[in-house]
Amino acid sequence: MPRIAAPTNAAQREQTQRKILDAFGELLFTHGLPGLTMTDVARTAGVGRTAVYNYFADLEQLLVAYALDETGKFVVDLKLRLGGMANPVDRLAVYVRAQLEDLTRRHLPPGPAMRSVLSSESFSKLGVHVGELNALLVDILRAGMAQHYLPEADVEDLVQLIHGSLTASASRRKPDAVGEDHIAAAVKFIQAGVGASFDEHGRPLTQG
Repeated sequence: MPRIAAPTNAAQREQTQRKILDAFGELLFTHGLPGLTMTDVARTAGVGRTAVYNYFADLEQLLVAYALDETGKFVVDLKLRLGGMANPVDRLAVYVRAQLEDLTRRHLPPGPAMRSVLSSESFSKLGVHVGELNALLVDILRAGMAQHYLPEADVEDLVQLIHGSLTASASRRKPDAVGEDHIAAAVKFIQAGVGASFDEHGRPLTQG
């Protein structure tokens, strides 16, 4: 008699979908997206190739589902990490650090850079989470300017520059080579790039 993997059909479907998404994430991390096939995903997930197609029509749909799942969890976690932090320069450090850690773990570009990976129709499905991430960064930068920790500048331009720097920083290193020194240097580089300054103890200074 076959072993029942889940108590209900709905739970079984959820369990299988979770296996597929986790397998896809593992393959992105170990092999990257180029050359990846649905057969690879099925083999890694331990399910039949047909089962993968029962959930996802093609690799792009699977990528969107994975990005939505991971980005949703990332946004929740990032909001928790930022909660209770008042200084915008420190909040920027947490945002940059979280993004770099996430980029090296998932091998997915930050929100805006997903445009280069997905069709416009698929990218639009990520709009909610991408918008949340952009809004977090915009709020941090605007607060920094309002509280005089950062010089006045075009916020939208800064958002693009920051995300571009994050993508470049993550792509230049292998995952196992991205350590604390690299992340700390990237944080300081981006903070300096938006005009933040610090005292001898590393505390953010107001402008003027």
